[in-house]
Formats: sequence, C-alpha cells, structure tokens
Amino acid sequence: MLASEIRHALVARLSAYRGFAVGAVGGSGMTGGSTGAVPRGPAELLELFGEIDVYLFDQLLRGRITPELRVLDAGCGVGRNLVYLMRAGCDVYGVDQDAERVREVRALARRLAQDLPSENFRAESVESTSFSDGFFDAIIANALLHFAHDEVHLISMLEELWRVLAPGGLLFARLATTIGIEDRVQPLGGGRFTLPDGSERLLVDEAFLLETTERLGGTLLDPIKTTNVQNLRCMTTWCARKS
Repeated sequence: MLASEIRHALVARLSAYRGFAVGAVGGSGMTGGSTGAVPRGPAELLELFGEIDVYLFDQLLRGRITPELRVLDAGCGVGRNLVYLMRAGCDVYGVDQDAERVREVRALARRLAQDLPSENFRAESVESTSFSDGFFDAIIANALLHFAHDEVHLISMLEELWRVLAPGGLLFARLATTIGIEDRVQPLGGGRFTLPDGSERLLVDEAFLLETTERLGGTLLDPIKTTNVQNLRCMTTWCARKS
C-alpha cells in the first residue's frame, strides 16, 4: 500500500465514528471537507493529532473516546494529547498544577476549539480537583502517576480520579512500572526507585495494578501492556472501566 493510501485509510477509519470529513488527496497541504482534511505528511499529521501518545491514539482507533464524551486530561501539561480531541469536538477538560501550562492549554483551546470555556482548564492538583462526582466519561492520566511523591500520594490521586469518573467510564493511564526491569531498579523507599536511565520515579508492579483495579471496583478493558525501553525504563498501559 502506498503511503498516501495508508494516510487516507487512517483518516477514513477515524471519520467513521468521529465525523471527520475526508477529502481527496491532491495539491499541497491538507485538503478535504469543511470539518477536516487528509494529512499529506508529518507536518500535517502533527497539526491534526499533535504529539499524541501512540497508546492513546490506539484508544481513538478503537472507538473508546468519541465526540459525545466529556474527557479529562489529568496532568494535561500544554495539551499534547488534546489536539485531536479538541478538533473532533470532545467536551475536553484539563487539570495541571502548573499555572503556566494551564495558560498554554487554554490558548490551544482558543485556537482549536473556541466553544470550550477557559474554565475547563484548571490549575489544580490531581488529588484534589473541583469537579463533582462522576463528572467525566473518560479520564486520561498519561505519564502522570509515576510522579507521585510516595504511595500515599499515588493512592490519593487514583481515588480522586475514580471519584470524578462516571460509572461505565474509561480510565486510561500510562505510567512507569517495575514490570520487566525488577532486578535493574534501586529502591529509595516509599515506592520510589532509581531507574537504569538515572531518573527517579514512583514505580508499581502488575500486582498493584490488578489489585487496585479490583479495589476501586473496576474491570480491565485490555490486558496490562508494558513497553521495555532497552532495559532503561518500562512504561505500562492500564485501561480500566468503572463498574
């Protein structure tokens, strides 16, 4: 399959459930209907999707995050995972304790989704948000949880995310773990470790994720998946549905 055909097939698949208009490939830049376009190269793909985590992108392709959902990006940063969701019309929210990053993601929303109120993006700690119980249909916690100060902090973040997640809602998390590098990390206490790459993170294992899913009253949507980055660190994808 030619590269242009691959790009067209990707956008066509997304359009099936995202209302993304697919136009003809031709000329320069992106072409298409009034609400979308076919990306012709890396720059256009970046404009459309941003620097989205590839495992979150997989959730989009599988139809688990769709335009009618209310979505929270916990630890949103400058919105790297929100570009496509804003473009697609999701009711997007974000929290980050860095006020400057919140200002940046608000500016992103003004550019891509002018109907989103600036108050959707708040400078708050993940363990103590101002949202009501069951407010969100889906929560993204991408590269967030391993920055917890200790195990108590981690549990408080998870319990707060679970509180604001609606029954039947999706929790998507990517986090550093010990899975696959158990003999290569050095414990520091409180659940924190020094990794082979020299960084310090709070790390959990498979048993913790399974037990926490059950304790919170959730079910796994996928088997726990872990990527080993040349034995320097391991990143695990954890997807759970709130019962």
